[in-house]
Parts: sequence; structure tokens; C-alpha cells
Amino acid sequence: MIMMRNTIPIAAHDTVSDVLARDEALVDVFVRRAPHFEKLRNRAMRRIMARLVTVEQAARIAAIPVEQLLHDLNEALGIESEASSGSPVDEHRSEAPSPPTRPLSAPVVELDVRDDLRSGREPFGQIMRSVSSLGDDGVLHVRAIFEPVPLFSVLGKRGFAHESKAHAADDWSVWFWRPRGGECECVAEEPAPACGDCPPDDERTTYLDVRGCSPPEPMLRTLAALDTLAPGHVLVQINARVPQFLLPVLVERGFAYEIDDSRDEHVLVRICHAR
Repeated sequence: MIMMRNTIPIAAHDTVSDVLARDEALVDVFVRRAPHFEKLRNRAMRRIMARLVTVEQAARIAAIPVEQLLHDLNEALGIESEASSGSPVDEHRSEAPSPPTRPLSAPVVELDVRDDLRSGREPFGQIMRSVSSLGDDGVLHVRAIFEPVPLFSVLGKRGFAHESKAHAADDWSVWFWRPRGGECECVAEEPAPACGDCPPDDERTTYLDVRGCSPPEPMLRTLAALDTLAPGHVLVQINARVPQFLLPVLVERGFAYEIDDSRDEHVLVRICHAR
């Protein structure tokens, strides 16, 4: 049994990174439930993937009830299962506002981008064109090989709610729609800060070539590299296309970027800390 470090139970809304910060050995609990989580043994992947996934989402990936995963994690820490003790987790979940409900009778536009993602093609343009074609009551159903978390922020700013479901570790359904009655407030999208103040290419510049990687590997590797980017330094991502999913994530994390798409064979994305 893993040595208990504190007595606060793990909750469904905790991120996997928060859980592993309590004891790295808890990665074994995730891996036993879903081999997909073997990636968490890689520290670089863990820094990104574990921040984006909650325990509740991990349970969906593993196709088990979240209560079962919480029981396994808390039991490994030597903490009594909240399911039987009347928990702060239950209180938190009962008080949390319910997410907007997807309209089941609305017309649905189907978009399967799994083959594009497996082939390394960027499906962002297809998704946004499908979004533009939706009526006020329409629902967009996207099939992808991973949960497109950055897309939630992009479309959320346009007034869309979302719902996601894991059929398998590499097979996801995500629905987007405009809630009625103002349930989802549309937020004006702020322009990305430019990094014109970044220093020119010199010893402070690092290059990261992700052209041979399949999604979401380019984003994971880039964000992992940015975790150690010193102020005043620049990371230049070399990509086969403009990484549309990455851009809103950069802004949210306090980075500025410039895109150089003047070459036919590749795109350069210069990234630095926003000033």
C-alpha cells in the first residue's frame, strides 16, 4: 500500500497531475484500469496530459464508474472511500452547477476527423467550417482520436457548450451546440499578443521539429518544451501546417507567438513569454 501523505480524499474534479503530485506510485492505479495511461510514466507527457485530464475524464477513458476509480485511488492512499462515508466529494458534486444539456432532437452535423488525425492532417479548418454551417439549433458531432480539449476553449468563446464521450482510448465523440436561454455566455475572443519583442535567433533560440509527429504529439511536445523555456528565450516550432489547436492554449498560458508561413515546405511558430 502507498504511504498516506494527507487525509484529504481525491475528488472527481481533481486533475491527474494533482493526484500524482500526492504520490507518483498512483500512476499504477491508472494504468491498471486503462493501458492508455502508460503514457503517464513518461515525465514529459505527464506534465501536459495529466494537467488536461480530470479523474472523472480518466474514468470515462477507462470505461469504469468514476466512483470505482476514486475508491481505488483513495484506497491506495489509505483513505476511507468517500462513497461510504458521506464525502466532501459528494457535496462538491451535488453543489456544482449542471452543465447545459445537449438537445437530443436537434439536427446533427456529423464530422469524422479520425483518419485526418491519424494521417497527421490538421482538421481545425474542417471543424470551423462545420461550425459555421450550423443553424442556431444545430449540433456538431465530431469523432476524434483524442479529446480535443483546446477546442473547448475556442468554441466556448463563441457561445458553444460541449459534451464528450470516450468510446475507447483513441476514439472520442464530442458534441458542440449553442445552449438556449443564455446558459453559455459568449466571450469576445482577445487577439493573441505578438512576440515582436522576442530576441532574434541566437543562443537563446531553441528549435523543435514536429513535422513527423501525429496529433496530439506536436502539442504535447511543444507544451512540454515551454515548461522549461526561460524568460527572454524563444522556442521555434517547425510544423507542416499552422497548429490551430495549439494557439489558444499558448495565449491562455501566457505565451505570445508569431507565425511564419512564407515557406512552402513548413511553417515556423516563434513562441516566447508574453510581456
